[in-house]
Amino acid sequence: MIQSRVHVSDLREHVGRTVTVCGWVNTLRLQRKMQFVIVRDNTGLVQVTHKRDDGPLEAQLETLTPESAVKITGRIVDAAQVKLGGLELVPEAVEVLNLAATPLPIDEHTGIEHRLDWRFLDVRRRPATQLMFAVQTTLEQGMREYAYAQGATEMHTPKLMGTASESGAEVFKLGYFGRNAYLAQSPQFYKQMAISAGVEKVFEIGPVFRAEPSFTSRHATEFTGVDVELAWIDGVEDVMAFEEQMLAHAIAKVADAHGEAIREQFGVEITVPTTPFPRITMAEAHDILRKSGWDPEGIKEDLDPEGERNISAHIQQATGHEFVFITHYPVSIRPFYHMRPADDPSVTLSFDLLWKGLEVTTGAQREHRYDVLLKQAAEKGMSTEPMQDYLNAFRYGCPPHGGLGMGLGRVLMVMLGLESIREATFLFRGPNRLTP
Repeated sequence: MIQSRVHVSDLREHVGRTVTVCGWVNTLRLQRKMQFVIVRDNTGLVQVTHKRDDGPLEAQLETLTPESAVKITGRIVDAAQVKLGGLELVPEAVEVLNLAATPLPIDEHTGIEHRLDWRFLDVRRRPATQLMFAVQTTLEQGMREYAYAQGATEMHTPKLMGTASESGAEVFKLGYFGRNAYLAQSPQFYKQMAISAGVEKVFEIGPVFRAEPSFTSRHATEFTGVDVELAWIDGVEDVMAFEEQMLAHAIAKVADAHGEAIREQFGVEITVPTTPFPRITMAEAHDILRKSGWDPEGIKEDLDPEGERNISAHIQQATGHEFVFITHYPVSIRPFYHMRPADDPSVTLSFDLLWKGLEVTTGAQREHRYDVLLKQAAEKGMSTEPMQDYLNAFRYGCPPHGGLGMGLGRVLMVMLGLESIREATFLFRGPNRLTP
């Protein structure tokens, strides 16, 4: 009878029975009288124990190499002395599905950059990294659940643009049938077109491209963005409320599904945030930081990474909250399409969300009035001609709206206490990395 595969995590239910386990050779201990093979699948480790008998099984086990893909059929036996779950697999048949070359190109001491060269092997050998992708899946599922429950429509916007977008950050240029095209830095303009198209709540989880020569632990040239746009809002507060509720829902889902495993693998306790999150204006943030002695030369309007960490630490000490919205950024450091309040046109109705000192989101109420958009673009010295398709969306009755862009990798980074966004991405893209 053909044995169906059993995952390692389910072997306890099959004690005394013959089962088939498929996985990779984790380690080999080939002793004079016994052969021990630790086999790993994506649910755990099991010890295969074989007493040498000069038979074909002994010969097969002797040829194995670390990371070889194997299919082993045998009897599950209670073995209290075995540290791996108190079980062992006594083999009856061994099939080598793919013998791994030796030696392996990486080990547990290999640095991150070389590990990224062999990312498939790195992920396979690290249970924590596999858990991270499970967490990412649950996190996205939670975000989608919340968005769907609010009546949002999931859209897929173009990543190829005919003109470079306005934001000032570098864009990637590529050939396109004899003319130039650009990779989208954000779905921003397309989300706003969807609002103007009558889609009241829009969200997208998809790739974003930024041609910034940044070599920090939090920057990537291609990353996954979580973007939301909401129509008929009363103000930017509606956007912040949507985000904090969405995050609270998604983080609660992660805590429920993976909280214990995250504690074991990453040593991190997942705290489900209460809502509303604290909110302070940029001016208030600067006052708080100056009182604590922070006032680096040249940082007049924005916050540098140290300022973000310091303000988050202050808010956590004062309120116990890991999140804080910084609001009302100055006009000079925000795009022309951010709305400005009538009572203070020097600032914008915008925000950044910091989580444990790292910026994970930027959002704002958008300016939906065509004439005001033209005026604000002119103030920033921008030509509106390349943006005419975008601007046309505001000429025929576009409602008040606002939205946000969140970096999925940064959220995972903070949630799991990772040192770099390189660890929070399957195949990282940066200024010096286009492979594998």
